Amino acid sequence: MSGDDTWEVHAIQYAHRAERHRYETFITNAWTDPLHDTLQPISYYVWAIVNRERAFVVDTGFDTGELERRRRESGDRWQPRLICSPAEGLAKIGVDAAKVRDVVVTHLHFDHAGTLDEFPAARFHLQELEMQYATGPHMAHSFFSGAYSVGHVTRMVENVYRGRVAFHSGDAELAPGITLHLVGGHTLGIQSVRVKTRRGWVVLASDASHFYDNVAEDAPYPIVHDVAGMLAGFERLRSLATSPDHIIPGHDPKVMERYPAASDAAEGIVARLDVDRTG
Repeated sequence: MSGDDTWEVHAIQYAHRAERHRYETFITNAWTDPLHDTLQPISYYVWAIVNRERAFVVDTGFDTGELERRRRESGDRWQPRLICSPAEGLAKIGVDAAKVRDVVVTHLHFDHAGTLDEFPAARFHLQELEMQYATGPHMAHSFFSGAYSVGHVTRMVENVYRGRVAFHSGDAELAPGITLHLVGGHTLGIQSVRVKTRRGWVVLASDASHFYDNVAEDAPYPIVHDVAGMLAGFERLRSLATSPDHIIPGHDPKVMERYPAASDAAEGIVARLDVDRTG
């Protein structure tokens, strides 16, 4: 593993949804996107940043309970396949969730802030604006609250009272070679993570760009707090990364196709992002 201020970065695919359409990815219609009704699968990730001394985890995914609840509430229309739990995926690269000391929560949406209890030793790094957003007046509107789970948000509030949340107000250095960046757009307080690797500065966009095409085509995602902020966020991602190829979107299945598996045992689950693309 790397040392000093240069890190290995892994994407852990813990779930996948095949039956999904393009109109769920872009603010568009049949006139502006003739392919709007074609299938566009989505993957769900958490990420690990590691070197010889320590590991940082980015986001904590969701569990089977959340999957079943949302499946029922959608009338069986939302049916991802859970590949493994986020903790099980992390174990494939030798990261024990129970021992991780620092977890970045990019935002509090259900697929990024569940399974918090699997990280009992962790301090959670969260933007102050995200907590304000998730507990404020916007959540009275189902358009904004639908992507949140009340249980996840209240669990994070409990962790605040336990002294286990490190709030950030804008950009911050988490460790040498790892910085947090308030991006906004998708939610009021979404943050992305910039990591120094042997191939340059990799940016874990999380949901600042769900798919490669969102940022590449300046095409906003439909679940959004601020469209103008999302477009500005795309530009911010490009300014932070060594190249557009160094921006890692939050949900694109192509990540697993473009980067090599961390090991034979992790094929289809863990991809290495700090090495050159293979696809």
